[in-house]
Amino acid sequence: MKIGAMNHPRENPLEEIRKFAHMGLDFIDLTLEPPGAGWWQCDPLAVRQALADHSLDIVGHTAYFLPLGHPFEEVRQGAVEAFRRSLMFFAKAGASWMNIHPDRNAPMHDRNYVIKQNLKSLGELLEAADGTGVGIMIENVPGGFNSADQLGELLDPLPQLGLHLDIGHTELMVEASTMKDILARFGDRLRHVHLHDNKGGVADLHLPLGAGTIDVASHLRKLKHTGYDGTITLEVFTPDPTYLAISMEKLRTMWDKV
Repeated sequence: MKIGAMNHPRENPLEEIRKFAHMGLDFIDLTLEPPGAGWWQCDPLAVRQALADHSLDIVGHTAYFLPLGHPFEEVRQGAVEAFRRSLMFFAKAGASWMNIHPDRNAPMHDRNYVIKQNLKSLGELLEAADGTGVGIMIENVPGGFNSADQLGELLDPLPQLGLHLDIGHTELMVEASTMKDILARFGDRLRHVHLHDNKGGVADLHLPLGAGTIDVASHLRKLKHTGYDGTITLEVFTPDPTYLAISMEKLRTMWDKV
């Protein structure tokens, strides 16, 4: 199991790489978004060199707000092009996987339309990814793509699409965690994991481990039961890096015990 963290998109990714290496993390979950870390604002070869210099791996992360399923075709195509450029960046930087958040927003359109638009865009991006060495995975998100059945609407028609499981999200806007059902159905397609604490409800708090109500050890046990031993990003969004360091040590200790 490898532990990483996500860069702050206001900061220079090269400085974030140095910081994460100093903290003892294994990889950077590099999110390519403005105001400071868009694909046009960074040099992928410089990122690759910094990763090599600090013995860090990389997972590709994209902006959650890109309108993958937008009803205006020119806007949808623009989002696909932004993803394609991110894909090319990650190929040059040495990433093996890039995540995408499904798009839930198409006002006054039904679920069938939302799914059709997402599948159209994802299909185009899978074609673009062919031969690059970078796979594409979708992340479960609350309010539309947070159960096995909902994710299956995208994963079943696109067998080459990977799963990016956000454990914190599985407890938001649901009566009970959806993680067990998602893993039971798609555990063999799991490529990457996000972990953070929260308190249920609708707020995606990204708390340090132990600061919320999630039974983290129980979720890690389910994860290990699938045979997963890959990358886990700690999405601990606080100005004080001490909380990230504490969460890192808690994760390592719990992983060894469960």
